[in-house]
Formats: sequence, structure tokens, C-alpha cells
Amino acid sequence: MRRDQLSELMAFLAVAEERSFTRAAAKLSTSQSALSHTVRRLESDLGVRLLMRTTRSVAPTEAGERLIETLRPAFGEIDSTLAELGELRAKPAGSIRITTPLHAAETILWPAIEKLARDHPDIKFELSIEAALINLVAERFDAGVRLGEQVAKDMIAVRIGPDLRMAAVGAPSYFATRVKPKTPDDLTRHVCINMRMSTHGGLYAWEFEKDGRELNVRVEGQFVFDDVRMVVKAALAGLGIAYLPEDHVKPLIADGRLIRVLGDWCPPFPGYHLYYPGRRPHSAAFALVIDSLRYRKRR
Repeated sequence: MRRDQLSELMAFLAVAEERSFTRAAAKLSTSQSALSHTVRRLESDLGVRLLMRTTRSVAPTEAGERLIETLRPAFGEIDSTLAELGELRAKPAGSIRITTPLHAAETILWPAIEKLARDHPDIKFELSIEAALINLVAERFDAGVRLGEQVAKDMIAVRIGPDLRMAAVGAPSYFATRVKPKTPDDLTRHVCINMRMSTHGGLYAWEFEKDGRELNVRVEGQFVFDDVRMVVKAALAGLGIAYLPEDHVKPLIADGRLIRVLGDWCPPFPGYHLYYPGRRPHSAAFALVIDSLRYRKRR
């Protein structure tokens, strides 16, 4: 490989990720014409077309996609190593990017990160609030936070929270004229508040388990929401039975504003985990974040 070919590969990857010579040129602080010339020189040297160009868009060819699959993790490892080398000093420093659902950000990440930020002012944090699963390498995140059952097998996963439970709840006004369900099958005779999952866009099928028997129930009702807070509001208004993570409604159950049903059908399941690629070197700052978040069960 020529000495200047590395910059050509970086230029190609920038164009492929941005799907635009204009945006890539701005990102690399160069001109569009110079960037186009660089990519064409790389294609000429390789003897293969890497990008399909039209007046409105730019997209990788099959050869381009194969090259991207190699370049992304390679450059990611280079960036991480350089960051790690730059942080070999007394105080941990650098930027940490984490993708996380809102619930985990509020209940687990923020309490730990707030203290870290005060104790280590040279560490910068970026939290991207997103329920859908993200490709960490492609989107250049250091780590993600998801439920244990959602973490891919090829990732390193660190438990950062306790087991969770679901809770089926309704307001006293709702149950005033209705018989409480005794089994999940009884929910088909009740008005339920549906939740649309942002991960795949479908309605959440309520999942239950008892004595090794698993049941998924498709419920019906007047309302569908994609936000937990609105589901809680509808339940409090007596508009149906809701099915939510227990900690969202625990205080409301304690003060009698909501009544829990089917509790024996809601066993614990793995809580939140921090996950990240195993082969990527990490900085001292990232190691500090992992240690601060690691779940330590109270005795």
C-alpha cells in the first residue's frame, strides 16, 4: 500500500458513510472537487468502482461495501488506540459515547455519570437516548445499554442493574365494575392499554410465565402509546389495564392509585447491561465508566 493510500481510504469511507461528497468534504475540511479526485484515484489504483454516483445520491457498490466492512472496524480500532495512548496520563480523559433507552439513562446511567463528571472533569459524556438497537461499530458508539436478553452474543456484557419485573396494573375505578383477571387468558375480556415498540414498530405482546409455562397475549383496547408515561396516565384515568416495568408503577401501587394483578405470572428477568465489542481496545476513562456502572448486589 502506498503511503498516501491511507488518506484515500479515509476519504472513501467518509463519502460512503455520509452518502454525499458535499457533506464528506465539509467533514474532512477539504473541497468537493479534491475529494472526488482522491476517490477516483483510489478506484483507478484498485481497478474497481467503489461508489455509484448520480446527480442526487452516492452509494457504495458491492466492492465498496466489502471495503467498508473492513475499514470501519480497522479505523475504529486505530481511533480507540490513539485515544488510549493520548490518555496515558495521571487523570482519565476523553469522550465516551453511549446509546441507551431513556429508562436506563434516568435510573442507572445518570446517577453514576453525574458523580464521575464531578470527580473527573476531563471526561466528556454523550448519551444518545434511543430504544432501538444500534450498530455500535457503524455508529461509532463506545458502548450501549440494553436489557440482558437483547445483547448480541458476540458482545461483552456487563451487568449494571438488578433483575426487573413487569407489572399488570389498573386503577381502582377500572376494577370497580370488573372482575380482576386471574390468568393472562382473562385479559382478552378486558380493556387493555397497548404499547407500540420503537424497536420494530409492532404492538407489544404481553409476556407472562408461571411454573415453566410461557404465555404471550395480544390484548385489545382503546389506546395505543409509544411512551410509558402516557400509558401510566391512561391507567390512572381508569381507561384500562397497563403492563409496564414494575419500577414505573411501584409508588402508585404502594399508595393505592393502581392495583396490581397477575403478579404470580410476572417472574424477574435480566435487567440492564452495558455492552461493547470485545476486540476493541478501550481507554482508561472507559474502564472507569465500566467500574462505576458495574452492578454490585446489596447484601
